[in-house]
Amino acid sequence: MKVQPRLYKGTRDFLPEQMIKRNYVISIIRGIFEKYGFEPLETPTIEMWDTLSGKYGEEGDRLTYRFTDRGDREVGLRYDLTVPFSRVMAMYPSLPKPFKRYQIQPVWRADKPQKGRFREFYQCDVDVVGSKSIIADAEVVAVIAEVLRTLNFRKFTIRVNSRKVLAGIVEASGAGADKEMDIYRSIDKLDKIGPEGVAKELENRGVSSAASGIILDLLKVEGSNKERLSIATQALEGSETGMEGIREVTELFSYLEKYGVGDDEYRFDLTLARGLDYYTGIICETVVEEPKIGSITGGGRYDNLIGMFSKNSIPATGGSFGLERIITVMDELDMFPPNLKTSTEVLVTVFNPDSLPYSIQVASELRAAGIKADLYTEKAKLNKQFKFANEKQIPFVIVAGPDEAERNEVALKKMASGDQETISLSQISARINALLER
Repeated sequence: MKVQPRLYKGTRDFLPEQMIKRNYVISIIRGIFEKYGFEPLETPTIEMWDTLSGKYGEEGDRLTYRFTDRGDREVGLRYDLTVPFSRVMAMYPSLPKPFKRYQIQPVWRADKPQKGRFREFYQCDVDVVGSKSIIADAEVVAVIAEVLRTLNFRKFTIRVNSRKVLAGIVEASGAGADKEMDIYRSIDKLDKIGPEGVAKELENRGVSSAASGIILDLLKVEGSNKERLSIATQALEGSETGMEGIREVTELFSYLEKYGVGDDEYRFDLTLARGLDYYTGIICETVVEEPKIGSITGGGRYDNLIGMFSKNSIPATGGSFGLERIITVMDELDMFPPNLKTSTEVLVTVFNPDSLPYSIQVASELRAAGIKADLYTEKAKLNKQFKFANEKQIPFVIVAGPDEAERNEVALKKMASGDQETISLSQISARINALLER
């Protein structure tokens, strides 16, 4: 019985052309993560449901894939990498702190697929656990800026705010602390539904029109980072929590200058709320001017989350790159290097069945020398093998026929120019390495 091949909506196959681009981006991200002292970590795809539930807010719980396994256990697919990582930190309390980890793995959300948004997608996270210092937050922002610059992003803005500043706004509005999370969730939708939509949603959530007006007026603050901070300071001077948030944002900006993050690369943005419930302090999110795709990075401080899995709360902060959106932007703006192609460096042809042992010997010697060599395994004429190399953009082709085998030589063809030269087998690895400039 034949099966109709199809994909689950919101998931994708990645063919070699796409995987080469993905590996390129991941290699840059991983390299910068490690450059800043972050170490790798992975967690399981499936977590116990009580690990995931109640950590993200009402929308997160709704979008988390949840099911009962064959042992009648309630489990779920991880919604993000932060909650599973917090569970890890609670289970392994002896890990040296501050603990800096990076994690590059897929997550799943039962969301409506659209441009740059999928049900299965990769996140690339960095986190610092065990440090209350704003320097840890600055490290995360500095990593975000360096990754985006290295990937050739030029027009990006890292939006920065603090949940403590938002708490101060709620306090100044008189809405009541019990409305905080409702207000944050509404503010988080400002870009999508506009001020009128937020006002309507706040009304539906039981926030008075007077409080709503104060909140929306504060969110309209414009000007430079310094001017925005000054206006927010005046508005929140009666809120101890709000002023603490202002001090932390000010301190963060002073560190970013030392890290070489330009004033034009970040913005103090009172409208930034981040939808997840677990944030407690500095929060950040990166947007690009074009194309309009939403945030490409996000993150913030979550000092209470690990404490939900252990007796003690441990301070933590982190950031996350949305791999799919980054690649979507880079594709649309043609930002990938023009020479990005297969990693295979040489195709070793097979002249005929009798010369096959010699072709295998040549390929084996190249591989032993660290050269990425493909051996053509199908029976075909040389023209077809050369065409295969062209389609795969393999830069060099080696012909190892009976005549070459008898003389212990090979014919090396440079596919870009069409030039060909005959070289002894003992010299071929050194010659290819020289041509590859390494």
